[in-house]
Amino acid sequence: MLGRIKRVWRHRWLDDSVLQRAVPADMLRRLGDRVAASERRHSGEIRIFVEAGLPLHCLWTDAPTRQICRQRALGVFSELRVWDTAHNNGVLIYLLLAERSIEVVADRGLSERVSHEAWQAMVGRMRSAFQQGQYEEGLTQALGEVSALLVEHFPLGDNDGNPNELPDTPVLN
Repeated sequence: MLGRIKRVWRHRWLDDSVLQRAVPADMLRRLGDRVAASERRHSGEIRIFVEAGLPLHCLWTDAPTRQICRQRALGVFSELRVWDTAHNNGVLIYLLLAERSIEVVADRGLSERVSHEAWQAMVGRMRSAFQQGQYEEGLTQALGEVSALLVEHFPLGDNDGNPNELPDTPVLN
């Protein structure tokens, strides 16, 4: 019970100002531009979602924090319709500031081609940057790595059309 109360307090304590300091407007624009540039090289779709704290309905549970964060990332993946791409190759990069948690969720078209260990290694590299407060560098590095995987597995040919199926601008919540 005390653990749940501490978790709720930690997540409710953070507000939009924390989110704006971690991801200011100019960084948000640059990340959106990088997503757009990446998507011109492959048929995948990439979304970035940064959240200060979890909604209350996610917090009041006995589940381990790691499990709660993963469930939230899966929920955001669904809410943002990252799964709804023509080639089932959407990817969500999810960052939860309150827990310093990072999740990468890939749709089945890509996840079946990339090992769990490869995703975990990517998350580990992002975590190192975030621990040093280098959010833009960590997100840019992750975006580059996801892009490389999508170019490898879902490259665009010279005559391939590539509609932009999802918005490129990262979401702050």
